[in-house]
Amino acid sequence: FRYNHEHLRQGMWKATEMENEGKRFTGAKYAHAVSSGSTAVTTALAAAGIGYGDEVIVPPFTYLATIEAVIWMGAIPVFADIDETLCMSVDGIKKALTPNTKAICLVHMCGGAADMDGIMKLVKAHNLVLVEDAGQALGAFYKGTSVGLFGKSGAFSFDFFKITTAGEGGLCITNDEAAYDIMHQISDHGHSHLGNNRGMETHPIFGQNFRISELHAAIGKVQLQKVDKIRAEKRANKAILKARLAEVEGVTFRKMDDPAGDSATFLNFFLPTQALAQKTMDQFAADGVAGCNYWFTNMYHFINQWNHIKNKNSASKLPFHVLDCPQDYNNLDIPNAQNVVGRLISLGIRGTWTAEELQTLGDKMVASLKKVLG
Repeated sequence: FRYNHEHLRQGMWKATEMENEGKRFTGAKYAHAVSSGSTAVTTALAAAGIGYGDEVIVPPFTYLATIEAVIWMGAIPVFADIDETLCMSVDGIKKALTPNTKAICLVHMCGGAADMDGIMKLVKAHNLVLVEDAGQALGAFYKGTSVGLFGKSGAFSFDFFKITTAGEGGLCITNDEAAYDIMHQISDHGHSHLGNNRGMETHPIFGQNFRISELHAAIGKVQLQKVDKIRAEKRANKAILKARLAEVEGVTFRKMDDPAGDSATFLNFFLPTQALAQKTMDQFAADGVAGCNYWFTNMYHFINQWNHIKNKNSASKLPFHVLDCPQDYNNLDIPNAQNVVGRLISLGIRGTWTAEELQTLGDKMVASLKKVLG
């Protein structure tokens, strides 16, 4: 248990130590560890003041937790188009704006940052709240600033599939003290965490149990200490494979406004058409090329398969059932998302590949791609 019980813990405060490592690595003034990336996004939204009836602009390409968190906060998700950064574009966000827009929940997808110069200009021009879901992007920076620190609050995930893992866990960061107070209170039933008697603490607000366990935090702390090493290994291996795939005419790569800030968790590349991307995935399977994601048909990461969201299927009535929504979720105008995600294949990058494994993987991928593209 992360709080109190000083007489039992022998000076060990693993959640606090994990948070300190998060602050060190990202440069944030405040960090708060929680039980998952999903609860981290929810906590970050709450800390930014997002609630009942607020219109929040979100991407159609993200893990479902982003959208779920907005809905659980009582807000209204409004979908904006993306571009070849794999993140929401300035133009896409502009088209999704209404007089009732309060916030943007920006997802830094597949390990890289969005166009933060353009998006921050838009945020300031329209006086919007920015919350960053950087669940897939721990280790990504934009011109020297960690993702998660451009807006009011940011969130990271530490599940099994991320650059570092705590088994399960999340981390919220902010430079705003008031936002931090909401983070640690709302994720622990509203406890103030003042004094040394938990049973007598005040509750400035009510909340939930989003606490991270000391066991998960102990792993998360050590993993955070390894991010620089892991990222360097991934960057080196990604560069080798990107150079190999660049040999194939017709293959192009994800747009990155600051390549030096890449966390290198994925090598994201495009085929000329959606049909050729699907054919490439089939060819990879036939040739034994593993580790690639085709998000266009993925049930969890792209809106085409989110029928329960589009039809507002839930266990009980929620605010988005009764409030006006500016969009028909079954008839969204997001042509770039359909085009970009339809042509996109993402290879998960490992830092532990040997030189021989990299050579073999590169050879197989190039051979498969040439079979498809000629």
